[in-house]
Amino acid sequence: MDFALSEEQTLIFDMAKGFGEEHIAPHAQKWESDGTIPKELWPQIAELGLGGIYVSEEYGGSGLSRLDATLVFEALAMSCPSVGSFLSIHNMCGGMIDKFGSEETKQKWLPDLCAMNKVFSYCLTEPGSGSDAAALKTRAERDNEGYVLNGTKAFISGGSYSDAYICMVRTGEDGPKGISTVVVEDGTDGLSFGALEKKMGWLSQPTSQVQFDDCKVPADNLIGEEGKGFSYAMNGLDGGRLNISAGALGGAQKALDLTVQYMSERKAFGKSINQFQALQFRLAEYETKLQAARTFLRQAAWKLDNGDHDATKYCAMAKLMVTDVAFEVANGCLQLHGGYGYLADYGIEKIVRDLRVHQILEGTNEIMRLIISRQMITA
Repeated sequence: MDFALSEEQTLIFDMAKGFGEEHIAPHAQKWESDGTIPKELWPQIAELGLGGIYVSEEYGGSGLSRLDATLVFEALAMSCPSVGSFLSIHNMCGGMIDKFGSEETKQKWLPDLCAMNKVFSYCLTEPGSGSDAAALKTRAERDNEGYVLNGTKAFISGGSYSDAYICMVRTGEDGPKGISTVVVEDGTDGLSFGALEKKMGWLSQPTSQVQFDDCKVPADNLIGEEGKGFSYAMNGLDGGRLNISAGALGGAQKALDLTVQYMSERKAFGKSINQFQALQFRLAEYETKLQAARTFLRQAAWKLDNGDHDATKYCAMAKLMVTDVAFEVANGCLQLHGGYGYLADYGIEKIVRDLRVHQILEGTNEIMRLIISRQMITA
């Protein structure tokens, strides 16, 4: 069993990390205070091949693996978890279109998506259906030209910001079999947005409700087949859970790196605080937890890439373990900074705020426990 990254994978990680350090990290606090990410950033990211990570090369994508993607999002999160996670959402949309769309659908959407001429958001959650996603109520009625949408999506990263929205809507009966997937472009009649949400973290990502009021969508904006949308959404979430875990891991690793540096400089009682054994033990504990989390995350990604029968369970376990560990480590690093950790200038409090939501998104960690236990019982 080989745990080493290939030369190509090492280059992918280093490329993403270097880009983040040059183009994201110096601006992360400003973008957070502005409440938005400049759209000029995305074509620069696309030039690296990161606009369509899972998309086939024939449509402008990079055709990388899920394991490769975790390296990208871990590396970017070391500069800003919020920016990296927003890119993950865009790529989840691209992966869904590439995997389930018709040839015409792929030709229509993927070139602009991969070049990031158009930024995509993912719309599943509704005000009354979060963890119980199959209970969504947004309806799409057929007419002579396509679909007429009515309903509301909630907590949408990129709401009022993105150029297109991949939406799970109800075209049939109650339950998962009545759900389909359509693309709604910005500017479509009947599409509107709620006020920007005031959040604890991920402040650079504009987040709002996405609202449909007799919103007319062409028939060829359907992704795949009617009635298959819920399975498409759940399939995308396996990879999304890996990416949200990788983002948490990268943020926590950055917090630990900053803490090791700080402890070598901060003095108390006549010596640097990294000389106190009790604090050395804390560093050892955090390093061990992050390395264990990283190994398990990459195993889960490997299983998803290889189509293993238990890949969904492993993705859920990785999401549960990595995001919990990452928040614990980041929060502990804030404590090791003392009062300085609470100040924005040191960068730790932002990481703590950003990583808290990783335990909620792509399925709460309570839902991860349900997925894991139910698969254990079924097996």
